[in-house]
Amino acid sequence: MKLQAGTGLGKALVVELDPTSVLDIKTLFVNGVDLSPHLAIPDDGDARISASLEGFLFTCGPDHIRHPEPFDDGSGRKYPLHGSLSSHPAKIIAADDTECRAEIAVTHADGGASRLDRHWRLDEATGTVYLSDRVTNTGISAFPVFLMYHMNIAAKLFDDAVKLEGAMFEGGGFGWRFGPEPGSVFCVPAAAEADGWAQMRLGPIAAIGGLTLTVRFDTASLPHLQMWRNQQNPAHVLGIEPVSHRWVSRHELGDAGEWIMLEPGESRDYGLSFRFD
Repeated sequence: MKLQAGTGLGKALVVELDPTSVLDIKTLFVNGVDLSPHLAIPDDGDARISASLEGFLFTCGPDHIRHPEPFDDGSGRKYPLHGSLSSHPAKIIAADDTECRAEIAVTHADGGASRLDRHWRLDEATGTVYLSDRVTNTGISAFPVFLMYHMNIAAKLFDDAVKLEGAMFEGGGFGWRFGPEPGSVFCVPAAAEADGWAQMRLGPIAAIGGLTLTVRFDTASLPHLQMWRNQQNPAHVLGIEPVSHRWVSRHELGDAGEWIMLEPGESRDYGLSFRFD
């Protein structure tokens, strides 16, 4: 399943979606160059996530985000790495070269259930890719909902001119090799603009003609931005990760009253967009 367009703005996009795993982005080509990291990613021991990390975008949640943590019932069982979404197949509702709608029925690690309604759209005129998601609790009891988008980019394409820019970054931005070697992670509050969306930029990327990636996301449900890079061989990847919660354990979030509970039948919406210019 592909979205594709030549925009007339000096760039051509091909976005390959993966119907076998939540309709995430498997590969993304800009002017014939694949930005997906493929095998240049770490192996954390979870085959679902190792496969998902190879793509340009995968979705983490809705029952858990980040690393495995114990269930809340004291059973000793754990929520899996990055939650339960990955590897759930998508039911395509409608699709053409610039738009795709799908439903994904999700079984949670603890037996709960939800549905992800996903809508991808590619604007041919601007080359902007839009993602709209809705998570609905289809189970019989409430659960705390979490979500994080992992946009993973092959850092082998970067040189020292590539910078991060955004109002959420100290000093407005810095070089892509942030933190200590061979990799680092940080999470900051997103800086909303007048429309309630945050924006960050990564570039210029010489390998795709000096274009810069601009990512925007809805801070109403994604109020934080996590950044991750890993250059420990064989990994060579940088991640842009809009996220629903700050970077602490789920139990600390619960103790602080920061869980967002979804009752049966209730929904929560998420959105992001990206473009190269």
